[in-house]
Amino acid sequence: MPNSTPLLLETIRIEEGEIVNLPYHQARFDKSRKAHFKHTNTIDLSDAINVPSQTGVYRCRILYGRDIEEVSYHPYTPKTIQKLKIVSSNIEYPYKYADRSALESLLQEHQDADDVIIEKHGLLTDTTIANLAWYDGTSWYTPKTPLLEGTMRAKFIDKGLLHPRDIAKEDLSSFTHVALINAMLGFKILNDITII
Repeated sequence: MPNSTPLLLETIRIEEGEIVNLPYHQARFDKSRKAHFKHTNTIDLSDAINVPSQTGVYRCRILYGRDIEEVSYHPYTPKTIQKLKIVSSNIEYPYKYADRSALESLLQEHQDADDVIIEKHGLLTDTTIANLAWYDGTSWYTPKTPLLEGTMRAKFIDKGLLHPRDIAKEDLSSFTHVALINAMLGFKILNDITII
């Protein structure tokens, strides 16, 4: 019987030979395998990763189902983000699936922006590539109900540097800065940004 469960993905930053934020990736990997395959055995991601010998920043891409299917390494160049567009959608992306076609389709429909901020049920969630954080002059806040619970987002919440709350587009006037958060970008404050 063919396996109809979609493949999942972990994207991990390797910087100057160091694996970044591995405990959070391991936790999400374990949680996703348990949810999809009822697996409670642990596969240690550090055993699967062969750190590239070259210096610089690499994107380690781990494709997995019941077991790890493929591990690949790619030199990393961040995408330039200067314009974000708020788009209403009922898209679901609760796990980091390898199939991103729904997200990519949403981006294709709005090529007047570098990325879109997905609004669900009147609340802002994520962009297609990152969690979001908003600064009000005192504290950083992140949407309480993201599309995907990112590993860096989890780390910053655990450290008390990021506070989950509901954020609607009507609230944006009370914020002075926005940041993108993901495994590769870390916490990237966007200084020259237009939101439409």
